[in-house]
Amino acid sequence: MAGPVFARRGFLSAATGLAAALALTACGGGTEPATSAAPTGSAAPGGWTFTDDRDKKLALPERPARIVAQVGAAAALWDFGVRPVGVFGPHKLADGAKDPQVGNVDITKVEGLGNVWDEFNVEQYIALQPDLLVSSMYVKGTLWYVPEKSKDTIEQVAPTAGIMLTGRSATQVIGKYEELAKSLGAGMEGVPEAKARMEAATKELAQFKDLKILLMSGGPDAMWVVNPPEYPDIVHLTAAGLDVVTPSKVDEGGFFQTLSWENADEYDADVILYDTRTQSLKPEEMLKKPTFAKLPAVAAGQLYPWRAEVPFSYQGYAAFLEELVANLKQASKLP
Repeated sequence: MAGPVFARRGFLSAATGLAAALALTACGGGTEPATSAAPTGSAAPGGWTFTDDRDKKLALPERPARIVAQVGAAAALWDFGVRPVGVFGPHKLADGAKDPQVGNVDITKVEGLGNVWDEFNVEQYIALQPDLLVSSMYVKGTLWYVPEKSKDTIEQVAPTAGIMLTGRSATQVIGKYEELAKSLGAGMEGVPEAKARMEAATKELAQFKDLKILLMSGGPDAMWVVNPPEYPDIVHLTAAGLDVVTPSKVDEGGFFQTLSWENADEYDADVILYDTRTQSLKPEEMLKKPTFAKLPAVAAGQLYPWRAEVPFSYQGYAAFLEELVANLKQASKLP
């Protein structure tokens, strides 16, 4: 699963397989729409407009009330006060528990249209009578988790909005979701407090500038060293003063460098942050790889979680950064 396919489907998402099937008819909906606080679906002066990151200006006579969103987008919007009626992408684990990617979304109150890559139930989508579909984008113009084979039909049902992730900082992405949420009438409850927490934790990161930090994901036969400029969260960390390893040779697609476990010591690091998503090996599994277990950072116990798909909201990033600060306070520069 190496190469660009893994970059898009595995490493960047918590999709655990490539699967699928779709259809086209109608079935019952009944999910409650919209946002918390502030009226939704009401006509604003001149109607509703929003320019997304495809430079596409969306315009509707009334504010959209029934929102369907890719799980990452849904998690961000939820924290701002928007309540989607449907989600697609990994939101439920095999045991029925919530996938971490879906954040604070109450999955019992939204319709699930698909849980794995290339799965999107078009007939359920139509039945929801959506006013707007929202998705993140890793490639401009390509809505994440909207299947290529059914995207034309999906885009005929309702307008779509894309929020770009690649090459941006977390603050830029969060700001774009905030702009969208405000346009949708979101209540913003708890947002100022969360923003203050995020800003405070960000300032604390500068004290760890002497630590060399490597971020990685592990698979059965390889480890992937991430390329910082491609990830909004890591762009945020480096801008705040952290010294993050940049691989010398990235794979096609630019997101990471693939290394065999035998070459796990390619880069020196005082701290290793490991990918916590479901498709990545857990620490106890990686520790069975002798070359990984012998790495100085691992041997020193300076192996900490990387929450690679934390929601792009102030609440999500406040929690992510506070945990990271607490972990880095335990770490020290290695000889």
